[in-house]
Amino acid sequence: MTVTQTPAPADDEIDLGELLGTLVDHKWLIILVTGAFFVISVAYALLATPIYRANAVVQVEQKVPSLPGLSDIASTLGSSTSQATTEIALITSRTVVGAAADNLKLAIEVKPRHFPLVGAFIARRYTADQAGTVAPPLLGMNSYDWGGAALDVFQLDVPARLLDKSLTLVAGRHGAYTLRDDDGDTLFAGQVGQPASGHGVTIQVKALAANPGTRFELIRHRDLAVITQLQQDISASEQGKDSGIIALTYDNADPVLATDLLDQVSELYVRQNVERNSAEAANSLKFVKEQLPNVRRDLEKATAALNAFQTRAHSVDITMQTKGLLDQTVAIETSIQQLRMQQADIERRFTPEHPAYKALMQQIGQLQAQKEAMEKQVGTLPDTQQELLRLTRDVQVSNETYTSLLNQAQQLDIARAGTVGNVRVIDKAAVDVTQPVKPKKAVVVLGGSFLGGFLAVAFVFLRQMLSRGVEDPAAIEQLGLPVYASIPLSEQERSISLRETRRRGDGRQHLLAVTSPADLATEALRSLRTSLHFARLEAKNNLLMISGSSPGAGKTFVSSNLGAVIAQAGQRVLLIDADMRKGGQHKVLGGKAEGGLSELIAGQIDTAAAIRKVESVEGMHFIARGKVPPNPSELLMHANFTALLHKLMPLYDLIILDTPPILAVTDAAVIGQQAGTSLLVVRFGLNQAREIALARQRFQQNGVEVKGAIFNAVERRAAGYYSYGYYEYRGAAS
Repeated sequence: MTVTQTPAPADDEIDLGELLGTLVDHKWLIILVTGAFFVISVAYALLATPIYRANAVVQVEQKVPSLPGLSDIASTLGSSTSQATTEIALITSRTVVGAAADNLKLAIEVKPRHFPLVGAFIARRYTADQAGTVAPPLLGMNSYDWGGAALDVFQLDVPARLLDKSLTLVAGRHGAYTLRDDDGDTLFAGQVGQPASGHGVTIQVKALAANPGTRFELIRHRDLAVITQLQQDISASEQGKDSGIIALTYDNADPVLATDLLDQVSELYVRQNVERNSAEAANSLKFVKEQLPNVRRDLEKATAALNAFQTRAHSVDITMQTKGLLDQTVAIETSIQQLRMQQADIERRFTPEHPAYKALMQQIGQLQAQKEAMEKQVGTLPDTQQELLRLTRDVQVSNETYTSLLNQAQQLDIARAGTVGNVRVIDKAAVDVTQPVKPKKAVVVLGGSFLGGFLAVAFVFLRQMLSRGVEDPAAIEQLGLPVYASIPLSEQERSISLRETRRRGDGRQHLLAVTSPADLATEALRSLRTSLHFARLEAKNNLLMISGSSPGAGKTFVSSNLGAVIAQAGQRVLLIDADMRKGGQHKVLGGKAEGGLSELIAGQIDTAAAIRKVESVEGMHFIARGKVPPNPSELLMHANFTALLHKLMPLYDLIILDTPPILAVTDAAVIGQQAGTSLLVVRFGLNQAREIALARQRFQQNGVEVKGAIFNAVERRAAGYYSYGYYEYRGAAS
């Protein structure tokens, strides 16, 4: 029959089954952590202060040009940024936001003191039967607000050293209060509605509703810091490209405050816009009125010159050709005159390098070129017609310019006196108090639960990655050590070890093979007993050394219980605790450590005094470690130890030597040279493959051959060795 072995997966391959098995093995940890995060998320979603969002909408209309020719310049120049972008900057400017903050006294922060964690939640749930009533204090804790407490501070002025520092106002009876500084020292006492001052602090409380003893936290912030924060918190954005519709939003825990702030910002912005437009109109009106006398004087002068020429020429008429040239010339000259006035106005606001000024001069240059072309055509006319055309042109141009300026003056005068700008409020601020924007409870709970599960899974995988302990006997066999037995982790043994640790060695016996003979670990030790029977057939003597690579592998448990199951099979067994540093066989088998191996080697006691009988196990004896000597390794290398072993070997079928870990001390290497069979205990998930290989190498360097390994404390895994290694098989109850 051919046996086919399935090749082991490469180290760089991902075993999905193993990953899934790891998650299943740690399912309770993952569930516990996820559940904890779920509970915390639910608590946060319920207890967190809700944040409400106020919304308002304003419209910015296109401005009407204040002077003739301005619209043409704007269309020629174009705009790299929309008008709404400029208006958004104006809405959130320090002038507008600062005035709103000053009107609402936002530099004064007032907060009632709440009981930690749940106090704010309880206070929000309180519903007053009538205005001004407050919730009674719970359990007599009247320093906290339990609902309904309110404090309206009209004025709070503090010295520079107390800016942004917390002051405490303690409510009294009948409108009285006490103000304390950040150190708890009383500054002064005051009464609602009356100014109070002391130590450089001035306060005026407008209204106070609270139980006597309730504390409020007052902070006078710096004005600029408050304005800067509000500028960041207020969001302004244009709804659609070049639509002129600007949406304003502001989030705050107080929906009334959020609404009031946006209303203040909107109203102040509209008022500022009206004032700005009125100022521009007044400025332009002043310029127009300054130009009117000059234009009127030019008109009168041109009219007088035309009348004088007609009188001299005896009323010469304009021909059809001259009439056509006149109309064109008048149109061009009128445009030039209007642009010249615009140039005078724009020179007061912009430098010659400004794009608007350059565009204006470009238009004037184009019209001048057209004017020169027309003058060449006029030069072909008779002298009389040329003079008549020139004089008539001057009259008409001056007349149209004068009429235009009169109309513009009337419009600007109306605009200056008007109270309507090019901005209006479409929607006043409003808040939906039934739908706070934060926290989003579903998102918080789902996100928190997912985060908990993710962290738990990451922790499991990280621990699995960092803890490279062997979890498969195949990994041990790949190192050249045959696995004689795999002993499952026993809950009974764990409870026994815990009791033993608490009692610090009570002198009583704690053998799993005696207390739980049907335990899976005991059955595995019986399997080990069978394997050892055949492994020792070629051994040079009946000495069995059991060691480990590092502490905690479980060699004491294996040695004592293996000796018990072998003795239960009818053989005489002697267990020697050769770990004279930290040996603990006396805690498992009963008795004290003194009067053991160290005294026996030193010749202080004889073998009869050192050998003890193990109760409840016929045919089993043991020698405790004895007092801890200063030189354990030297004692083991002494000839007395070798003579002792030769003396005891004929008296027993098997002598088990429980030795210290080989990587910790050299005692095991010394003892191994005496033993006919040596076994290494490897603990599941604890000892790494490199550690096992190093322990075997250490033995080989000292001439000790390790026969095999005992895989101890194997845990049940969803996808691993123990998942199919052992099954429980109990006898039926009679």
